[in-house]
Amino acid sequence: MTPDPHHPHHLRTRLHPTARTWLDQALTEATDPHPTPHGTTPWELRFATAGRHCGHQHADTARTLLLTRARPDADTLTRLYHHGTADERRAVLLALPHLDHLTPPDAAVPLVDDALRSNDTRLIAAAVGPYAARHLDAHTWRHAVLKCLFTGVPVDAVASLAHRARGDGELHRMLTDYAAERTAAGRPPPPGLHRVLTLTDTPPTES
Repeated sequence: MTPDPHHPHHLRTRLHPTARTWLDQALTEATDPHPTPHGTTPWELRFATAGRHCGHQHADTARTLLLTRARPDADTLTRLYHHGTADERRAVLLALPHLDHLTPPDAAVPLVDDALRSNDTRLIAAAVGPYAARHLDAHTWRHAVLKCLFTGVPVDAVASLAHRARGDGELHRMLTDYAAERTAAGRPPPPGLHRVLTLTDTPPTES
């Protein structure tokens, strides 16, 4: 069985002792609901400094662990996202598929929408993951696919692409129009466009 990269033990084996101690303390604090005098909970401060203590390559996983342990509500997630750096915003987006406690489940869709309005390709790629595949409506999801093509984000980043694009006539029309505009301007269609077009030509599976 493939190890879960978001399991604390999996990350701890990759950290040096000082970082492991920091992570253990952070995860303990994540269960403390009492705010600091500044109105934030202790684990939120840990969330911001995860890269410094665990290393940039492990920061996303450490932050996901903190969020899954703390089980923040949508308001707290929104605060973390909007007050955070680009790396912290990306970590919030990457963690969304693991936060199955949110009520309602689509409460974090506004954060995905915000990322899709940006031109930061790292945020866009994080925004089109499994959470978006489950919760974006058809109109928004189609525009998310186009946003990836506009900005050069590989369509491989789009979770459940084959399932959601299959037989989607409206997405087919949008992509065909976009390809025609590019061709008329003397520019080749972006990589991945024809792959998605092929998917839209595939009849949807019967449920």
